[in-house]
Amino acid sequence: MSLQTLIPLLIATPGVLFLLLGVIWLLGGHVSERAMSRISKATHAFLAVVVVIIGWAMWRENMTSIQVSLGDWFTVAEYGFPLSLLIDRLSLPLVGLTVVLTGIVGSFSVRYLHRDPGFYRFFLMLHLFTFGALLVFTAGSLDMLVVGWETVGITSVLLIGFFQYRPEPVSNALRVFATYRLADLFLLSAVFLSHHWFGTASWVGIFSGDWPGGGYKFDGPAATVIAVLLAFAASGKASQGPFFGWLPRAMEGPTPASAVFYGAISVHAGAYLLLRAEPLIHHSVIASGLVIFIGLTTAFLGTLIHRTCADAKTSLAYAAQTQLGLIFAEIGFGWTTLAVIHLVSHAMLRTLQFLRAPSMLRDYHRVHAAAGGKLNPTGGCYESLLPFAVQLWLYRWALARGFYDAIVERWVIAPVQSLARWLAIFEPEFSHRSSETEPSAKAVETPVS
Repeated sequence: MSLQTLIPLLIATPGVLFLLLGVIWLLGGHVSERAMSRISKATHAFLAVVVVIIGWAMWRENMTSIQVSLGDWFTVAEYGFPLSLLIDRLSLPLVGLTVVLTGIVGSFSVRYLHRDPGFYRFFLMLHLFTFGALLVFTAGSLDMLVVGWETVGITSVLLIGFFQYRPEPVSNALRVFATYRLADLFLLSAVFLSHHWFGTASWVGIFSGDWPGGGYKFDGPAATVIAVLLAFAASGKASQGPFFGWLPRAMEGPTPASAVFYGAISVHAGAYLLLRAEPLIHHSVIASGLVIFIGLTTAFLGTLIHRTCADAKTSLAYAAQTQLGLIFAEIGFGWTTLAVIHLVSHAMLRTLQFLRAPSMLRDYHRVHAAAGGKLNPTGGCYESLLPFAVQLWLYRWALARGFYDAIVERWVIAPVQSLARWLAIFEPEFSHRSSETEPSAKAVETPVS
């Protein structure tokens, strides 16, 4: 079987599995936990073999990239939506990482979610996420990348609200969804402007030469604008800079989802986008400076907040943001090889930490008890270098999460809600229904007799 066939097969397999399992679910069928476990393990074993075959063939033939064209989805005048896939030295490690880590998380989830009512639903989302992530890392154009990007986003939101019978997961899932929507506007704008200015959104059409170090054909402010838009889109997916606050809210989902989404694959898709567009970013001083500034400020804030978190998963979330900030800074400085190594290493480490978080707490309490309740704190040597007043101010700032949520609530959410209430005058019927569904103040405050 040729590589031109293996690569589409690699991408399509988890998507087809999701469709088959979804149809069975909609028709009222049932797949037992044991059968689901075997199906998932067999699927990821097959995907791993395919990745190894592709990597071996590329190494043996000394190929730097493989381009697969599946035609056009549709064409309108001069615009076309090409179905193209690309495997090269950047995407292949991330494809292998996705297959291995989703397989490990799937195997772990069989026991973690044993007899959970959402067992079947979780594995549906896991297979859909695998399809979306593989599509992101193998997309041959920004158009195709958007498809995988949105698939990863919607599965992330659905798994944050996995425990839908509690209000907090649903509320946080909606908050993350709104953040994703805002960040995706930058990506869609970049795709539109790329077609408008460059005449194409394919990576081969935009860049000349192989990654990294290949130049690109287009110069001037157009490249800078697109690079800045992609930087903001990547920041939204990786919870960096102005989109800093959503990642800790994502910890409402199951621990395996937190591991594969927010420790391993999903948050690193933003860094991958920057790596893929690195020639554009490196050419623009504005875009490079923006990426470095977003990365370093997020890393600094995440380090402070991480040290004040009282629970393991939130602490790991801020630690992940810190490392992602450093990866962003490395990309901004042009250290692409270091960034790729850092990305892959961090994804593997963070997945292990998330999966081990419950047992890690048990081990800590056991060691704490064995030590007689006395364990020396870490990091004190760094704090001692600062005056006590500065330490106290930083602690308060970190305890308030950098006042990020307060700023967003006051200057973003409140104005949007006020505008929505004002616009409701154009739909009086909707406004009337909303007021009927909301409980009155008297009804809330009236005690139960």
